[in-house]
Amino acid sequence: MQRLKGKVALVTGGARGIGEGIVRRFVEEGAQVMITDVLDKEGQALAEELGQAYAHLDVVSRSQWDEVIAATEARFGRLDCLVNNAGVLVFKRLDDLSEEDIRRIIDINLIGTMFGAQAAIPALERAGGGSIINMSSADGIVGANSLTAYCASKFGVRGFTKSLALELGHRGIRVNSIHPGGIVTAISNPTNLPREVVDQGYKIYPAQRAGDPHDIGAAAAYLASDDAAYCMGTELLVDGGLVAGHYYAMMPGAPPSMQR
Repeated sequence: MQRLKGKVALVTGGARGIGEGIVRRFVEEGAQVMITDVLDKEGQALAEELGQAYAHLDVVSRSQWDEVIAATEARFGRLDCLVNNAGVLVFKRLDDLSEEDIRRIIDINLIGTMFGAQAAIPALERAGGGSIINMSSADGIVGANSLTAYCASKFGVRGFTKSLALELGHRGIRVNSIHPGGIVTAISNPTNLPREVVDQGYKIYPAQRAGDPHDIGAAAAYLASDDAAYCMGTELLVDGGLVAGHYYAMMPGAPPSMQR
């Protein structure tokens, strides 16, 4: 399908992981993409492979945002979609988080998302409207141990998305959020455990496994497309059923692994 043909998107954190999955799907769907990241080598290589553009962007720098938006319009002539995907994850108890950890998580995950939307609004309006997709998390719907600051940042993205949808919907800009569950990436699997080992940690999910970046790419492509024209302030969960509920082990309907 070519649902994004003629559209121009800017994807933050696009060099690898979920961002790379989004970039690849957007290109498959016909979009032109400005890939941004702080991982310049990986980002540039991906852009060259796909015939797209790359720009360095630290999402917590408001001035860099203005420069990248201008570069996108200069290269492609317009901006139709912003995907605020850049994020960080730190697995620590609150007791063990440093001030630097907390500020970094909130700054990149939440403040960077707000800066991005703020910078993109004029360009999206110049294009006649468009879409902002903010990456929240299933952990922006429910809490999780070892992720107190991360959950706070993603709950913030969730609330920001809904408020901004109210401000921008009547101006022709749709704002929605994606809420991934466990997705296998370098950031979520820093020790590079084998996939079968990783999946064992997701047996509490109805899907019985972790997800992949292409799962989020598919969701983002939908929200960026005209198929999602009536989606505003939507929370799109791509979480393998994580927040659907919980299993009672040993009871009928539980997975076989819980019935032993």
